[in-house]
Parts: sequence; structure tokens; C-alpha cells
Amino acid sequence: MSLPSIQSIKHQRLKMNMTQKELANLVQVSTSMINQIESGRSAPSYSTARKIFEALARKQHEGSKTAGELCSQKIIKLKPNNTLGEAIAKMDKDKISQIPVFDGNAVIGVITDQGIVGHTNDGISKKMKVEDIMEPAPPIVENETPASTLPPLIKYSKCVMVRKGTKIIGIISGADVLTTVE
Repeated sequence: MSLPSIQSIKHQRLKMNMTQKELANLVQVSTSMINQIESGRSAPSYSTARKIFEALARKQHEGSKTAGELCSQKIIKLKPNNTLGEAIAKMDKDKISQIPVFDGNAVIGVITDQGIVGHTNDGISKKMKVEDIMEPAPPIVENETPASTLPPLIKYSKCVMVRKGTKIIGIISGADVLTTVE
């Protein structure tokens, strides 16, 4: 198994606001050894290097949020036969930019403010059905999914649904993901 560069230890440790002493305690080596490794004065054995990177990985995972912790459990929903007028009213009332469309318990699409605006030249009416202009269903992730993996999904889909088992338990928008940015 190939390990990351030894030079990256200090960067990773500082990124997590961890002291050399904290890292040394996790790895069960002296603070002096961590200092010597980070300064390049000493090269760790493969075993010690592996313990350092494993400790850093555990610590990083420990502090990261999951999709389940990040999501809003208040899901405002639409049905395919709701009107565009109803969708716009809900968006305005709740100050949101997208609403998932459900058919029973299944997410079948999403209505976004950008999607509505994009169709204004097509002669749309507030009486039109949501199903006529909805976009494809947003991605669905498990509640234990690390929040750090969500930004690329949000970039292309504007929202992500979160499930636990077979039940949808929440929604994550771009604004929610901003809270994870360091």
C-alpha cells in the first residue's frame, strides 16, 4: 500500500487545527518525533508513517458532518399534478429556489426557480402542471454520506435528497453545503 507524501503530514495536521502533541498522542510517539518528521530532520519507519496517516484520516472523518446531519428534515414537496402557480407560491412563501416533486414516496423530479425562468419564453402559464416542466429527480444519498462529497452533486443538481434505508428523510441545498466550506 502506497502512503501519501511525508511532507503532507504538517499540512494535514494544521488543516484540522491539531497540535503536534495531539497527533503524537494519537500515534503513541513523542511530540519530538512528530516535530522531527515534519521538519524533515527524521524519516519515520513505514509502520510509524502508516500510523500517522491512519490517525489523521480517523481524525478528519471524526470531525466531518454527514448528509443526515446537514440536511433539512422539513421537506417542502410538490406532486406532479400541482400547478406552476402553486410551485411559485410555495417557493416565494418559504424563500426556497427548488422543490422536489414526489409521486407517493418516490422523488420523480424537481422544480427550480431557474427552470421556471428558463421556460418563460415558451409561453408557460401558472395553470400548467409541474410535471410538464420539472427537471429530472435530484441525486439521493444515504444519510451517512460524508458532507465533503456533496459539493460536486449540488453544483449540477441544485439539491440532493437524503435517505435512511428506503425513506427520504431530508433535503440539502447549495446554501446548506456552504456551511461545510472551510
